[in-house]
This record gives sequence, structure tokens and C-alpha cells, in this order.
Amino acid sequence: MKNIKHIAGNILLAAFLSTATLQVSAQTTTEVKTTPVGTSVIWGKVDGVAVEGMVQGPSAEVADLQVACVFEYTEGDIFNSPPALPAAVNGMVHLDEALNGIITEVRKSGKFAGHAFETLLITPPAGSLGSKKLLLIGLGDRNKFTPELMKTIGAVAMNEALRLGVSHYAFASDLKDAGIDSPTALVANYVVAGSFEAYRTQAWLKDKKMAAYKPLTKITLLAGPAFYSVAGEGIKEAIAKLNK
Repeated sequence: MKNIKHIAGNILLAAFLSTATLQVSAQTTTEVKTTPVGTSVIWGKVDGVAVEGMVQGPSAEVADLQVACVFEYTEGDIFNSPPALPAAVNGMVHLDEALNGIITEVRKSGKFAGHAFETLLITPPAGSLGSKKLLLIGLGDRNKFTPELMKTIGAVAMNEALRLGVSHYAFASDLKDAGIDSPTALVANYVVAGSFEAYRTQAWLKDKKMAAYKPLTKITLLAGPAFYSVAGEGIKEAIAKLNK
């Protein structure tokens, strides 16, 4: 029954997202061209690793490992809209609901504080998520967030993925879900740049026989329908720089 409800929720989410609009100021609303849920493209490759963009929520994405980012806990932070995105389009809310509220519980209890770069690995019950493992990475104090932070967050995600020996992982920054008005392209750029700086450091150590890891085949960066194209521009720019 739980899986049926989860699938139904995803269908409703897709229907809602396909007609989503973005508020661009307090006075005006502009309709933004949205990309259908499930759309994906390989933006390029770095060191043989495919970098994919995908319109999907972190609860539904199929991967060996799903990475999701959260700030230090404040009461009801992922649910209160605004500033958080409405529940129907909030990937972190869906992730929490798919796990019966465990993300809120572990954060609220202080067992996972969400300090910057703090990590917590969760093994979800079979069938609850599309991914086999869920890695939470802390973003720290939301009032001190800067886009540059995402470069190190990307590196942390990569290092943990290599440590776990996965072939493919998906990454969701969850900044928009949390109500942070972040520059989408720049954030995506930093995530890719940090990820592959970490990957190349491990490759350097491996050449010196001081590291051992399973090579990745793909990284998937998740984005909402209204942010997919913008995120793609940042991803492509990062790939171009890394491949120079």
C-alpha cells in the first residue's frame, strides 16, 4: 500500500510540476517554461564519467546512491512555505515522507545536526526510494550560505561515493526546496567542479598506489522543471573548464 501511495504521489507531482510557475518578484509573476519530469540529458563527460542532468525528485531517482543536502534544523523548515517550496513541488518533503518522516526526526532530535559537510548514510527500506542508499550532507547555517560552499559539498559527495564503491550516484542540492534563492547555474557549476577535483585527487593518489576505488560511470544532477535548463548551462560550463 505504501508503494502504491508513493507512486500515486509521484504522478500527482509530475502533473503539478508540468504546469508550475515561478514567482520572480513580490509584484509580478511570470510563467516559466518548464521541462517535463523524467527528462534527462548527458551534458558531457569528464575523465570518462558521464554528467547527466535529470528532472526528477530525490525520492524517485534510480541510483546506487542518492545525495541530498540539508541545512541545520529549524522548526518545520522544509514544510513552511514560503520560504520553502510548496509541498507538491518540494523534493525534500517527498523524500521525508517516503521514509516516514525519518529525515525530520533525525534532524529535530539532534542526531544529525546538519553542520556544514557533516554526513549521514541511510539505508532505506526496500521499495521506499528509487536509490539503494541515501547520503545526507549538511549545509550548515542557512543564513550564512554562499554558492561557493557547494564546491566543497560536491567534493564531499564524490569522496563518499568512491568510499562506498558505487558506479552511479545522484545529487540534489535541495536549496530551492529549502527556500534559498540561490543562483542555479553557479551552484551546479560549483558542484561539478568540486566533484571532479575530488575525483582527480583520488586518481592521483591511485597512481601512487595510495588509494583504491571503483571508477564511476555517471553522476546525475537533479533539478526541478523550472531550473533544469539553467542548471544545464552551469554544468556545461564546468565540464568545458575541466576538459581544457
